Amino acid sequence: MIEPLDAPSALPDKRQVAASFSRAAGSYDAVADLQRRVGDALLRRLPDDLLTQRWVDLGSGTGHFSRLLANRFPAGEGWAMDIAEGMLRHARPLGGAQHFVVGDAECLPLRDASADLIFSSLALQWCGDFQAVLREAGRVLRPGGVLAFSSLCSGTLQELRDSWQAVDGFAHVNRFRSLDEYRQRCGASGLRLEQLEVVPEVLHFAELRALTHELKALGAHNLNPGRPDGLTGRARARALVEAYERLRTPRGLPATYQVVYGVLRRDF
Repeated sequence: MIEPLDAPSALPDKRQVAASFSRAAGSYDAVADLQRRVGDALLRRLPDDLLTQRWVDLGSGTGHFSRLLANRFPAGEGWAMDIAEGMLRHARPLGGAQHFVVGDAECLPLRDASADLIFSSLALQWCGDFQAVLREAGRVLRPGGVLAFSSLCSGTLQELRDSWQAVDGFAHVNRFRSLDEYRQRCGASGLRLEQLEVVPEVLHFAELRALTHELKALGAHNLNPGRPDGLTGRARARALVEAYERLRTPRGLPATYQVVYGVLRRDF
């Protein structure tokens, strides 16, 4: 039996997610190397036979991949959609899409059978009800349409999680679904699953402060329910650094992201 993460208390409140990423709009691109690499890998996974009159960049952020999608599908009508209004304000002057819309992946503001591609890179891990995301994708896609997503699964930032466990019992690191749960949800979606795989991405940092700064600049710092209130005390901060230092390699302090790639198609 898979223990679902799709529970009301298991993931951050959407308003907190939207506010956090809105605040990060100005700093996001400067520290988004991993996000660029993952999104590029997702673009390479798009089916060669995909014909796109209308595409949706779901969780479009600063619009980097909206602009790449516009170049790839120059005849297509583009919709950049994000739950964070601040990201859309940042992206709109840079172009790429014809429409910039505040939208929730679990309740898309789009008509039935109105899109040929829903592209979503490193956004759906923040959705509490992944089954609803898939149901909405199936509703919005035209026959032959594709949902291509990248997300994060359990084991992401495990080094940071383990180091905090050596310090206290609080939830300091965001939780993510297991690969089994992604597989189960995709299999039950009514969409044809064409690809689903996990690719670990390991980043290295000279010091722990560089990792935590990057997470904050991305808007992806700890948003868990159950996180400790207030500032981290100096003694706990020192203990965390000491615990993480035990994991140091010749390349620096490792931070592993377990990246899930999925491609699903609506057959009818």
